[in-house]
Amino acid sequence: MAELKTSGRPIDQLLEKVLCMNILSSDYFRDLLRLKTYHEVIDEIYNQVDHVEPWMTGNCRGPSTAFCLLYKFFTMKLTVKQMHGLLKHPDSPYIRAIGFLYLRYLGDFKTLWGWYEPYLKDDEEFSPGSSGQMTTMGVYVRDLFLGQYYFDTLLPRIPVPVVRTAVANLEKMNLPTKLSGSIGDSSRGSEETSRRPPSVKASLSVSFGQRAPHRASTRDSSPIRRTIAPPPYDKDGANGSRRSPSMRRSQSRDLSDREISERDRGRDRDRDKERTRDRERDRDRDRYRDQERERDRGRDRDRDRRYDHERDRERDRDRRHDYDRDLGRDRDRKYDYDRRSIERSRRDYERSRSRSRSRSHSRSLHDQGTSLDQQRTPPRDESKDKKAASSNLAKLKDLYGDFGNKKENVGDDRAPNRDTSTEEVIRLGGSTWR
Repeated sequence: MAELKTSGRPIDQLLEKVLCMNILSSDYFRDLLRLKTYHEVIDEIYNQVDHVEPWMTGNCRGPSTAFCLLYKFFTMKLTVKQMHGLLKHPDSPYIRAIGFLYLRYLGDFKTLWGWYEPYLKDDEEFSPGSSGQMTTMGVYVRDLFLGQYYFDTLLPRIPVPVVRTAVANLEKMNLPTKLSGSIGDSSRGSEETSRRPPSVKASLSVSFGQRAPHRASTRDSSPIRRTIAPPPYDKDGANGSRRSPSMRRSQSRDLSDREISERDRGRDRDRDKERTRDRERDRDRDRYRDQERERDRGRDRDRDRRYDHERDRERDRDRRHDYDRDLGRDRDRKYDYDRRSIERSRRDYERSRSRSRSRSHSRSLHDQGTSLDQQRTPPRDESKDKKAASSNLAKLKDLYGDFGNKKENVGDDRAPNRDTSTEEVIRLGGSTWR
């Protein structure tokens, strides 16, 4: 939802400076920090607010509950939908009044008449002040738009063209264009508001823990007002007509001579009071600025602390992520290494088994072959071989003659004589030759 269009000016320039300072330094406003939502603030208004004056009633000890809650709304930056909910709220007229005050202080002046116009004839009755004087919501809204003072506090000034347009529209609607007094008088410090001092004097007294002086008692205790007696009332006016001009001049001259010293002393006292008030106002302004600076430093420290905390959390999260990722990589690497070693050992085992299997198979085949050869070839009989060799030798001698003696005679010098008949027969034909 879109935010409400505002004038763009800071809050401390819309409210009176001293009223703003007292709101920010009040204990009740600090307690409102527990309220986080728009509806919680509305419930607080419904339960606590019974008038919408800016200052507390009685001896002016601080800002009112209504204006503390109004300032709380300033910090929340309401939306258009929330503002419609405030202005049309059925539970309490003070909720609606605080909504109209929000628009009067913070709203855009060009759109202010568009917000106020539908409620100019609203007949809901309530008491804006603490005196119990009743008025209608329409009269309150009209006085709030046209007035320059709100219960002795200064309202933001509306541009003259906007006011002229609003007055013309009021005349067309047959509504009054003069203030009715529902939000106090049109000027600060009138007789009707003498029960409460002006806001600057009241706020300064609150700052120093003193009770604000009563305006009527201050007026009566003035040395000039106490010494100057009112002229005697003459019913027929004969005394005034019978007195000569010179006598009247001498009497006025005598009065001025008697009171000139008192008047000067009174002026000096007033100047001293004004200087003291200015010094106190400057001191309060400096104190408020110091508080604002300290509050800004605290916000900066908190923001830096949160930033450092978030940055440390991000770093820890990244470290944990990197550690988990490295741990996963090590786990996968170990798993792959174990798997490869298992496969390698399996292949070596299978290869060794195949080799042993092939050796055993070849050995079994060799044993079977030797056994078959042994079965096929019966064992030889040496006696039979010798007989066959001798018979073969006899046949060769019959065919070729006997060359043994010749060989012996020729090779006497070369080698010793040995019987080689059997060997030559074997070399020529072998034992199996027939």
